[in-house]
Formats: sequence, structure tokens, C-alpha cells
Amino acid sequence: MAPIIPYIPETITVHLGSPDSGAENVTVSFADYVKNVVSSEIFPTWEPSALRANALAIISFALNRVYTEYYRSRGYAFDITSSTSIDQRFINGRNIYENISELVDELFTDYLRRQGFVEPLAAKFCDGVRVTCTGLSQWGSQELAQNGANSIQILQTYYGQDVELVTGAPVQNAQESYPGSPLRQGDIGSNVSFIQVALNRISQNYPAIPKIPVDAVFGTATDAAVRAFQSIFSLDVDGIVGRATWYAIVMLYTAVLKLGELQSQGQTFYGYSWEYPESISYGEQGAKVTHLQYMLSVISQFNSAVQQPSVSGYFGDETQAAVRSFQRAYALPETGTVDRAVWDSIYAQFAGIEETVFGNEVLFPFTRPPMAVSDTELQEQLAVTAAAFPDMAAPPKTGRLDTATRRSVAAFQRASGEAPTGVPDSRTRQKLTGMQQLLRHAHSTRFVQFPGRTLKSGMQDSEVKRV
Repeated sequence: MAPIIPYIPETITVHLGSPDSGAENVTVSFADYVKNVVSSEIFPTWEPSALRANALAIISFALNRVYTEYYRSRGYAFDITSSTSIDQRFINGRNIYENISELVDELFTDYLRRQGFVEPLAAKFCDGVRVTCTGLSQWGSQELAQNGANSIQILQTYYGQDVELVTGAPVQNAQESYPGSPLRQGDIGSNVSFIQVALNRISQNYPAIPKIPVDAVFGTATDAAVRAFQSIFSLDVDGIVGRATWYAIVMLYTAVLKLGELQSQGQTFYGYSWEYPESISYGEQGAKVTHLQYMLSVISQFNSAVQQPSVSGYFGDETQAAVRSFQRAYALPETGTVDRAVWDSIYAQFAGIEETVFGNEVLFPFTRPPMAVSDTELQEQLAVTAAAFPDMAAPPKTGRLDTATRRSVAAFQRASGEAPTGVPDSRTRQKLTGMQQLLRHAHSTRFVQFPGRTLKSGMQDSEVKRV
């Protein structure tokens, strides 16, 4: 994926036909585009929850096209088409229903994504009668709404329980990911990091492209990888990442991760807390093994000498072989076991990658440390605490660290003098637990108003009795 954070574009350019037709391109505001598509795709008389579900699917699909630069990376001068076989119905100049207009004005900065993924969901849909598909059934959504389902329940029915809603996304001018000038040897920075990450991932499908360090430095290794990519895909082999090479990389990276498809492999933003767990050995299972496997898996993407284990949470033969390969690659005793020294060495290599790539707020804008309490318990704590803070809303009890929960965490952090990251780190959880206990004590204790005069020894009136 191109290194951009999802946002709502002020405008979107629509091709009024199939991609290679000679049809006209029209540019309209994003909100007006969504109003047009919703008015063209479904009936305004449908149940409100069905209308909301379909509108959110339409918004998310369009944003996915923008975020992945699906057409722009292929050399087209538009963001989406009006062809219903591949995109969404847009009828230039049509009338917009009033209730649809009001609904979209409320919703157009919201979109869907899978929990743990950055990119907007490629929320495909069909009418469900004449045409069926893997995705939302428009008529099926109306039936569910008539049976009492709300919009999120409808969406999760078709897209899975791991779908979550992002609300209030920023609106800004559309901008291409290409940095504006070619990248070449000697360049440094996040754009170079993206090229290195993308080429390493593409190389899994095209092994002729060599794996390279992700260090944000365009050196000889990056030059060689770029040249190999250019050779494979019939580009000018000059080792320079100009516009054509940049967008070829974006297109292939999007394709191998299936970011433009409903069942995407996903651009992820998860992270972990990496303290040594004191013991980890063959046959063990659990979170500490998962963390080990994840670090080795990431390292393997950038060092072909390290075998990639499955992130299964079980330390078996495959994980032991991956540990041995790491030890060989980094001149450690080849024991196949993980003591503190081995763990620290694995973490040091991972941290270098994380700092330049996964720690890059442009490429990977969010992290999630492991929870000391479950997501449900966190939400219960937030609900209790929200009563004491007028600017803090209690999140719904979804059992997931969703957008509403992160927003509530950020509000608590702001109120308690912490940076409002929305990430429930250990410091935030400690403060939250303390505040929860304080509030529960307060609710169980009866406080009375100060009587307005000092109480002294010898007094026997009603105020003394109250105290």
C-alpha cells in the first residue's frame, strides 16, 4: 500500500463507463458522489438501518479505491468507475432523495475496516436477487432491517464479526502517494522505507527480487532490488524510482496483499510489549510464543537466512527450526532454545525494523500493546469512569478494542493528564483501575454537605449527628 493514512477526499473523479472505454470523467465532491450512488443503488423507502448499512458499504468501497490508488496506479486519470460489474452505480446529474442526502451528510466521514487492518474495507455488494456475491446482499440487508437488525449487525452478518466502524475520519484534498520527484541512491526517509517494505513483500511472490534491509537508506542493495523489479515488469532498468516504477510497485504491493479485495491479507498495525517472559522452551504455548513467532516472522521478511515460522502460539519443530536459523544468521550458539540473550538479540533485530518501518506513523499509524485485562473488562472500567468525566463517553460492550473504545481511552488519558493516544498502555490501565476503585468507593460512601459553620466539642445538634 502506498504510504498514506486513510482520509476522506474532498473530491473523487468518476469514469462514466468501464475503465478502458472512451467515456467522460467527472469530478464531484465525495459526499455528493456517495449521495448519488446510494440514490442509484437502493430504494429511499427502505428501513433506516438498511440505508445506513448500504451507505457505509458504499463509502468504504469508494475509499478503498482511493486508498489503494487502484486505478491511479494503473495509469488512469480517475479514482473509480460507474461500471456496476467492477465498481458502483453512479448516474451523472441524477436527482438525490432528501432523506438520502441527510443520511450521507451524517455518515460520509465514517467507514468500515477489519479489526487490525488499516485500509478501508473493500465492501463489495450486490442486489442479492438477480446477482449474488461474496459480500452484502442489498435486499437481504432490507430483510434483516425489517426483522430488527441495526446497521452494524447487518454489516457484520455479511462481512464478518471482525468488521469495525471508523468515525470522523479527516477530510483533505486528494493527494497522490508519489513523492513528487524520483528516488535514487543516496536518498533517505519514509518514502525509501516504503519502497523497501513493498519490494520485500513483493519478493515473496517474485523471488528474483532480492530481500533488502529496511533502513530508510537508498543504498546499493535497494538499487539492485529496484533494478530486478524493473527488469521483471518491463520497466526502464535504471535503479531509479520515478513515477512509473513507484506506481508499478504500489500496484503489485496492493495485489499481493489483496488490499483491494474483500478478503484482504490486510495492512496491519498491531504491535506487542516485548519484555522477556523469563522462560520459553519447546512444547510451550501461549502469548509469549506468539510474540516470539511474530518477531521471527517479521525478521524473516528482511533476512532470507531466517526461516519464517507460523504464528500459531505453539513452540514446535517449525519454531525451533526458525530459532536455529536466527542463531546461525547472527552468530549465536545454535541451541534451538530461547534464553534471555537469544530473546534480546531477536528483539534487537526486530526493534530496528519496527523503528524504521512499523514505528513510522505514516506507514503504520497505530499500535496495540497486549491487554492486562480483557477488552470487555476494559470497556466496563471505562463505563464506570465515564460517569465522572463529562467529555468521556462510555463505549459499547463489544469485547473488542474498537474505535469507540479507543476514543473513550483517549478521553480518559486527556482528562488524567496523559497524551491522548487511545492506546491502553500499562500506565493508562493503572490510572483507570485506580479511578474505578475511587469512584466505586465514592458511590458506596454517603457524603453530606458542609453545614456552613465549624463543628466544635460540646455541640449536640443535628449537624453533629449527621457527621
